[in-house]
Amino acid sequence: MDISGSTKEAVALLREHGAEGMPHPGGTLLAHLDRVRQRLSQWGARPELQLAGLCHAFYGTDGFAHALLPLDRRSELAAVIGAEAEELVYFYASCDRGASYATLADGDAAFRDRFTGGTYPPSLRRRQDFAELTAVNELDLARADGAFRTRHGASLLRLFTQWRPLLSDAAWADVRDVLVPRGEELGLS
Repeated sequence: MDISGSTKEAVALLREHGAEGMPHPGGTLLAHLDRVRQRLSQWGARPELQLAGLCHAFYGTDGFAHALLPLDRRSELAAVIGAEAEELVYFYASCDRGASYATLADGDAAFRDRFTGGTYPPSLRRRQDFAELTAVNELDLARADGAFRTRHGASLLRLFTQWRPLLSDAAWADVRDVLVPRGEELGLS
């Protein structure tokens, strides 16, 4: 996959749909999405996950209601970033967080799709991708907004500690770096 070409096309599509002018912690939505992609690259994520990170807000999320594209136009995003990356974007956007977060690390996780209402157990790889994408997204918000980190840092640390089996070593190191208060690093290996 030509990630640089796909990245440029995805950025153009994000701009076309207003992400460059949409306010978001740390600047604009486009700036946030690009930081997410860059951090996933630093973590060594495969190209499809990097592209999903860049585009993860296209259909809105359970925490960010504004959709850049309606679901009946998923093929437009897939044409730019590929089917696998688009499926990850949909999976991320479709998560009913209240129903799905608690069991995500379990082998028989019950994932609830907020768009369809259906519940199913996603594959291990899909759960790992989701955990990485969630971590990079929330860590970027915590880096960009001290008030966000103060309000949500402890609960995010608990969540990502629960998800530790799903997170790469690079993601886990970032979780500890951003969310663990200085002097409390012991005990979180």
